[in-house]
Amino acid sequence: MTLRWRIVALVAAATCAAAAAVGVLVHHASRDRELSQAREGARTTLDRAALSYARTGGVQGSGAVMDAPGLPQGLRRLVKKGHQGTEFSTGPDGPAMWAARPADGQVLSVRVDMSTAMRNIGALDTNIILAGLMTTAVVLPLGVLTAERMSRRLRLAAATARRIAAGDLDARISAAARPHDEIAEISGAVDSMAAALQERLLDEQRFTADVAHELRTPLMGLVTAAELLPPGEAAGYVRDRVRVLSTLVEDLLEISRLDAGAEEADLSPCPLGPVLDDAIAGTGLSACLRTGGAQDSAPQDPEDGPKVWTDPRRLARIVTNLVINAHRHGREPVEVTVAADGRTVTVRDHGTGYPDDLLEKGPQRFRTGVRERGRGHGLGLTIAAGQAQVLGATLTFGNAPDGGAVATLHLPERPEPGPIHG
Repeated sequence: MTLRWRIVALVAAATCAAAAAVGVLVHHASRDRELSQAREGARTTLDRAALSYARTGGVQGSGAVMDAPGLPQGLRRLVKKGHQGTEFSTGPDGPAMWAARPADGQVLSVRVDMSTAMRNIGALDTNIILAGLMTTAVVLPLGVLTAERMSRRLRLAAATARRIAAGDLDARISAAARPHDEIAEISGAVDSMAAALQERLLDEQRFTADVAHELRTPLMGLVTAAELLPPGEAAGYVRDRVRVLSTLVEDLLEISRLDAGAEEADLSPCPLGPVLDDAIAGTGLSACLRTGGAQDSAPQDPEDGPKVWTDPRRLARIVTNLVINAHRHGREPVEVTVAADGRTVTVRDHGTGYPDDLLEKGPQRFRTGVRERGRGHGLGLTIAAGQAQVLGATLTFGNAPDGGAVATLHLPERPEPGPIHG
């Protein structure tokens, strides 16, 4: 049950409970008042009848009766013991208040008919029930409207929080400030959190871009100096480390451009097989390319293979990163497969698979997951996901049932590309 219907149920229950409580109190108060009045009237009449009986020896015209047949048995036993009293009873002749006292070994009694009073109390109960129903009919819609308004505001806050969690840091609730309004306070807190989170993330992105740009100039000098070293084992090691550092700086620059939304795809129809074949060859690593379900390299005539509307350079960048990641963190054989629809590319290795954290949250920069997947800076999959977004494609990550990481790139038929926003 949602919060809205819980509030509605609570309002309905509270209204009905209040109406029932008021009805019970009014009913008992009215009944007690009628019984008290009838009791006093019966006693008064009985006292007058007793005085008349004492003077005249008869009860005619006094409103009393000797040994009345309808007298309640409890009251009769009380009088036989020498006491006087009153009792309300409902007999064949209807409800009545009885008063009785002993008189020369007999029972002198008075009966006050209460049929009209009880009917009035019944009518009052009916009116109370109708009033309770009318009150509920008026209050319940107001409760529904209030609950719906609260529920809508809470759903908006929850939806905005989910958008922020999904990466839309520009999302805001923008609720009007209201004093003593807890929902408005929650909305303002969510907006403040999103603004602080966005500012912090932008600071980190700017820092990453600044560092990459600052490193680029001295790195170029380092590359030149490494090339001037005399041949030898130490020179080869230095050149290798410089090459790794240069690749890292280029990756950081590419991520900064993706974060800034400065990347746009240059789309054109191109055969998929040759693009994948060139991407695999560019890695210098082994990978089995399967096109249309057959193990093969690119088609002999590129124009005969499946074509997609995409940016071949960015598509090659995505596949290159996926193949490199499969070799670095998985195990051979690495397979690149084009599905029968001609727009779905799958890259699979036979290692331990992607860690649960990556499957749940997606690739994150400077994180590679668990230790057994090897070391790295975690930028390869992040860049692949960013480039896929520029292409309007969908890149998903999973694990094969028999082991191994599986990355699936689904290219749209005719995407509407545009700059992405970090």
